[in-house]
Amino acid sequence: MPSSTEITTSQLARLVGIPSAPAIVDVRLAEDFDADPRLLPAAVRRDFQTVTNWAAEFAGRDVVVVCQRGQKLSQGVTAWLRHEGINAETLEGGFEAWRSAGGLLVKTEKLPPRDEQGRTVWATRARPKVDRIACPWLIRRFIDPTAVFLFVAATEVAAVAERFNAIAFDIDDVFWSHRGERCTFDTMVEEFGLTSEPLDRLATIVRAADTARLDLVPQAAGFLAASLGLSRMFRNDLEQLEAGLLLYDAFYRWSRDATEETHNWPSSQKLA
Repeated sequence: MPSSTEITTSQLARLVGIPSAPAIVDVRLAEDFDADPRLLPAAVRRDFQTVTNWAAEFAGRDVVVVCQRGQKLSQGVTAWLRHEGINAETLEGGFEAWRSAGGLLVKTEKLPPRDEQGRTVWATRARPKVDRIACPWLIRRFIDPTAVFLFVAATEVAAVAERFNAIAFDIDDVFWSHRGERCTFDTMVEEFGLTSEPLDRLATIVRAADTARLDLVPQAAGFLAASLGLSRMFRNDLEQLEAGLLLYDAFYRWSRDATEETHNWPSSQKLA
């Protein structure tokens, strides 16, 4: 049984990918990270030795601290964060327990560099509909919750990316784009190592809506309608993105937790 300052892998797995997920801080030693340079979803790397310098950036947030085995490093950092008034917990069993349980792990070799404020920066075409909301949702929930998205004219995406040290996505002739019949969301799920039943199910819906193959899954037509409706509701792309995140949160939770649930009204019972 975990202590009052520990969280189990199964408890944390239920929180990953949802808006209220805790910040995950990876404090593994360099040699442990080099042996398996993957990260828990949305995790950031920090040096346990300098916790007094970076603790304040997590003020007001729930935090889960991860070291190799959930022992001295993560427990010491957790204790220090709690001393600073931060609601912090240690992942029971650490990285090894998470990996053994089959938890999602993000491949880091494709992660873009972060800016001086620790954020990844991405650039794409303005007036998003499906894929250009889906990809930011995936990045915000599983890669970098602080990611910045620059929506610009289609002809300027590559130049903006170059001048502003951003990563271009969902345009022709870049790494993060469509591949054959699969869309950019598929590419990100695959390249970041996030393949899982819920995300694969969501990816199929996104692909069907984004590539006009509404016969792939029954949810696609409604998903496309909602996406197009959002694009008509907002002139500001960033406002549309924030509203669209809720749509993807809902479809992710359905994909993960509610695919077997049905709802019928009126009931089959005869009314008196």
